Order: sequence, then C-alpha cells, then structure tokens
Amino acid sequence: MKKILFYIALCCTSSSIQAQTFKADSAVLKQMSNHILTNYQCYNDLRYLCKQIGHRISGSEQAAQAVEWGKKTLEKTGCDRVFLQEVMVPHWVRGEESAQIISGKGVVSNIKLSSLGNAVGTGPNGLQAQLLMINNIDELKRINPETVKGKIVFFNFRFDQKNINTFESYGPCVYYRWGAPSEASKLGAIAVVIRSVSSAYDDKPHTGSLHYDPKYPTIPAVAISNTAADALELQMSKDNKVAMHLRTTCQMLPDVKSYNVVGEIKGSENPEEIICFGGHLDSWDIGEGANDDGAGVVQAIEALRVFKELGIRPKRTIRAILFMNEENGLRGGTKYAELAEQNNEKHILAIESDAGGGTPLGFSMTMESEKRAKIKSWASLLLPYGLYKFDAEGGGADIGPLHRKFGTPVMELSPDSQRYFDMHHSDNDVFENVHRRELSLGAIALSHMVYLVSLYGL
Repeated sequence: MKKILFYIALCCTSSSIQAQTFKADSAVLKQMSNHILTNYQCYNDLRYLCKQIGHRISGSEQAAQAVEWGKKTLEKTGCDRVFLQEVMVPHWVRGEESAQIISGKGVVSNIKLSSLGNAVGTGPNGLQAQLLMINNIDELKRINPETVKGKIVFFNFRFDQKNINTFESYGPCVYYRWGAPSEASKLGAIAVVIRSVSSAYDDKPHTGSLHYDPKYPTIPAVAISNTAADALELQMSKDNKVAMHLRTTCQMLPDVKSYNVVGEIKGSENPEEIICFGGHLDSWDIGEGANDDGAGVVQAIEALRVFKELGIRPKRTIRAILFMNEENGLRGGTKYAELAEQNNEKHILAIESDAGGGTPLGFSMTMESEKRAKIKSWASLLLPYGLYKFDAEGGGADIGPLHRKFGTPVMELSPDSQRYFDMHHSDNDVFENVHRRELSLGAIALSHMVYLVSLYGL
C-alpha cells in the first residue's frame, strides 16, 4: 500500500513539475510570438528580396545578389557565426519563347507558354508539327508509336481539384512535367506541351523542372495555362488537324559557382547537437519567388533573429540554412549533407519551410515514432498558435539528403495550401501575394519548434 501511495505521489509531483515547466515555456513562446508580430521584420526582408533582387534562378546574377543579401542579413541578426558553403550549380537560361496554334483551316492564334526548366530549345527557327492530345501516361503507353512519331504531344492531365490538401493533387501531376517528356520522346515525339501543374484558372503558365532520360533524345518541353489548355482541348475535339509552331531558345550553360548561406547560434549545453532549418534562396526565373521560397528563407532568418533579440540562448546549436539550387538540381542540399559528413556533424533534427507563406497548420515529419510522440506531447503549447496537424509524413527536398545519408529526423512546416498552386512556379508568385500576418505566423511556428527541440532535444 505504501508503495502504491508513493507511486501516486510521484506521478502527481511529476505532473505538477511538467505543468510548471510548460507554463514557463508558454511564457517564452508568447514573448517570441509578440515580438515577431509587432516587428514584421521577416515581411520587410521578403519585400527587399522580391522587389530589389527579384527572381533568382541558379547561376544567375540575381542568385549571386541573393547570396550576398542573405549573408549580410544573417550577420545583422547578431548570430554567432555566418558562413558560406561553396557549391557548383546548373545554369539554365530561358531565352525567347513563343507559340502559335494553327487550325486545320490555317487559322493562326498565339498562345502563352513557359518552357520547362532544364529543357532544350527548338533552335532559332522553331519547329512545327501536328498536335496529339494524350490525357494520361497509360494512354500513351497503349498507343501505336507510329501515331506519335513526328508529333508534338499535348499532355492534358488535370490537377485534381477535389483534394482539400492540394499537395495530394500536385504529386500525380508533376510526373507529366518531370518524366513524361522522355516517355513521349521514346515513341518519336519531337516536342511536348503540358497542361500546367496548377490549381489556377487564369492564363499564367507554370514552369518547373524536368528530367531527361539519357536513353532517349532530348526534346523541347513547355507548359500552357489551364485556361489555354481548356481552349486547346475544345479546339482539338472539333478539329483533328490542329498543329503548333513552337520556338524556344532555352539552353543549359556551364555550371556556375554559388553558395549555401548558413547562420548559427551555438548551444549553451549541447553545442555538438545541431538543429538546422531553412528554405531555398533560388527561385524560378518568372515571378519573384515570394512563396517559393522567399517565405521559407525569411522565416528561417527570423527564427535566429528572435532568439538574439530576446536574449534566448538555446541549449543546442541552432542553424539557419539558405539553400541554393533546390529548383533544378538540389545541389545545395546535397552539398550540405556532404559537408556535414566531412565535418562529422550530428544533426538531431532538420526542418524545412518550402510550402509557401500561408497560415501554418502544423508540421509534417518523417522520424521514429517515439520522436514524433515527443513532439506531439508539446501540442498544448502549440495549439494557441493554430498548430494542430502533426500526423502527416513529410520533410523537404533540401533536407532529404541529410535524412537519406544519416537518418536525420526531418520536418516541414505545413501552411494552408489552398492558394499555393495558384502561384507556384508562375508570374503569380510575387510579394503582393504573401500576407504579412500569415508569413509571420509561419516564422512563429518555426521559431517555437526550434525553441522546444533546442530545450528538450529529440
């Protein structure tokens, strides 16, 4: 009986201590939130990055300016160390692009397009051929190759509007951007047009990276908007002799030296344990890269800034990383993992913010169940800030190499996704389409998670 009473007393004491500890933690989290929401410095940082530097494709002058800006901005936070990690990146340039739709009766109309990243061009004179509409990859695999040979294949695969989480729609669509051009080339197509990987219904085509299978010829590949694709689909349903004249001058130039930008605050008790978090500095060469991924970049900077400005010393080392070349090569994330191995670094957690600047809802994560359970035990601290989703699997592209190489637990900030694929990889991704409070709430969520893991470990 005495043992039972002792156990009950011990549990009550433990519960009381935890309640007191969480109360202290809650006060710190509130202080961090208040500071970020009343200063909005991350929003000001994003304005500068988008409006003064602009889009920042790897290898470009704007990407180099972004590296310089990132280094100076991190230094201004007063963090303990800022350094660069050299990385060679691809240098793809868009050049000129235009297209005309030619009806069976010879009527010509212009159509907006966007070359897919890493694509080859048509050459200065362009090319012209009949269009062949394919609705999905299974349809292409069943077709007689002679039907495809010499044609421009129009992949008319739609973004599924029924999914509430729009990332569930992105996955199936992105194959048609990434891998389908080589599938068409294998059957003799001379170019590919895809329906944009987008939820938007406007006339803004969306770009994004493709990958050529080296076994087959490289062919030009472009995207058209959803509204243009609808019109083309309708036209081709009435006219079986629709053709396209396509001219693109994009090309891949020699690799260029660039950098990841890293800022850190050393841990006071376990400095060898590193919590890294960040976004990617590069963006596509259309729009301003505001949501993808200027938002993640400035949120990472803000997380370091709030620690310094409030005088919070983390027990473990916290490190913000501004990755280079996520969009068309993943060279920065790969290099970071390589250097972590060379330097024998111990990363206990990696967090990425690369899903836009919308209102944060929680974090996806890929890690052992006990680590996930520990994070979920902090739910009562995070719920007041609108964070409640912690069950989805996920991480991020740039921190993927850390996970694959070392098994590092990874997380990604999960904002509301309803508007993200309206803007993603298009002219719509501009500063004006990021909301000040939503962006700041994302910085708060990231800062809170970093604070809790730096305090309690994983």
